[in-house]
Amino acid sequence: MFRPARRTRLLTVAAVASLISLTTACAGGGDATPADTASSPGGSAAAAAPSGDITVLTWRTDLVTDGTFDKYKAAFEAKYPEVKVSFEGITDYEGEVKTRMNTTDYGDVLAIVNTITPAQMPDFFEPLGDATEMQKTYRFLTPKIFEGKVYGIPVVGNTQGIVYNKKVWAAAGITAVPTTSEEFLKDLKAIKDKDSSVVPLYTNYKDGWPLTQWESHRGEISADPEFASKLGQDDAPWAAGTDHFVIDSLLYDAVNQKLTEADPTTTNWEESKNLIATGKVSAMTLGSWAIAQMQKAATDAGNPATDIGYMPFPHQTDGKFYATVGGDYAQAINVNSKHKEAARAWIDWFNTESGFADAQGGLSPLIDSKAPSTLADFETLGVQYVLQTPAPAGKESLVNDIDKQAEIGLFAPEYRQRLVDSARGASSETKQQIFDDLNAKWAAARATVAAG
Repeated sequence: MFRPARRTRLLTVAAVASLISLTTACAGGGDATPADTASSPGGSAAAAAPSGDITVLTWRTDLVTDGTFDKYKAAFEAKYPEVKVSFEGITDYEGEVKTRMNTTDYGDVLAIVNTITPAQMPDFFEPLGDATEMQKTYRFLTPKIFEGKVYGIPVVGNTQGIVYNKKVWAAAGITAVPTTSEEFLKDLKAIKDKDSSVVPLYTNYKDGWPLTQWESHRGEISADPEFASKLGQDDAPWAAGTDHFVIDSLLYDAVNQKLTEADPTTTNWEESKNLIATGKVSAMTLGSWAIAQMQKAATDAGNPATDIGYMPFPHQTDGKFYATVGGDYAQAINVNSKHKEAARAWIDWFNTESGFADAQGGLSPLIDSKAPSTLADFETLGVQYVLQTPAPAGKESLVNDIDKQAEIGLFAPEYRQRLVDSARGASSETKQQIFDDLNAKWAAARATVAAG
């Protein structure tokens, strides 16, 4: 329904271009530690016949309940008969796992929660191998590298955008993807005017974690692969025109103009899939990992998967859309696990043999893979991908340290729930007051971290 444009290509520095192309080669054994056997998938772990019972923590509760993980379990245990795998699906993954990490009981294999800083990873996770060697096989590793060691491998790679119901947008007379925040809000209003029973933009406020998806758009507004590194040198990330200002203003304005659900405290993540699949919700801001889930929800509801589309954040630079690209949750090994070889065998098998990334319509973490069909809309629109360059040596934790000192929580739900509460009139703060407060906290924290 939307106008075509040229094919997608990547915006990145030459040094890492070969690692992120979406269409080219583009979430240990014996007494050795996993770090000793991590340079190649499988490594000597298979030769050492790993054994023992391992528990894999997962945020994908839907794949636990629908039997998908049972199929993975059967295939893995057929290859490693001395290993028995059990899965623990956790709905509030970030909150519950963060709490459990205060003990030693947080599974054998788990996805690294977003609140863990690079400097903290050695305290909780077993190193998987040398970064230089592992980057010959895997991409999207940068956020999980500390002091030259890799601590987590993404299960899938994602880009960022807005999943939407094409039929709803077409019914409202919308014929082109919005290129600005103003156009996006105008389109949402047109949808509401066409059918007041449809929620134009669903925030998923109550579950919290979906709101953290908005943070992943940073770097797109400026189309800057150095954005993350520059954030650690910026005293006013919420100044007018900045990435955070544009991203957060769109969320705030959508809520303030009553273009979101009437009562955000009653939203429900699992139900939201059915709502967008049946046209009761128009759009949600989520990573590309969500496309396959929403398309499945559409077919489950008796509607064609093609009802579900994916558009980039409504902003262009020099007439082009930009979208960040990187890894989803990264699987890691609990440093306290008693069966680290078995845990490592699971991680290697899952990334190289399970087919999980393809099944989810995501980008494989393996370098020698291709783009999924779920991103055909981005191909048509000529979206330019932005991969953030690694932080300079010794600065890997800088942004996280500033964020922690400022007590903002860029990837925590409370930060944007505060914006939503203000926009819907549940607090007396204005948008500008919130931005001023965030800038002040960030600047003070940056000074403190620099002095330390």
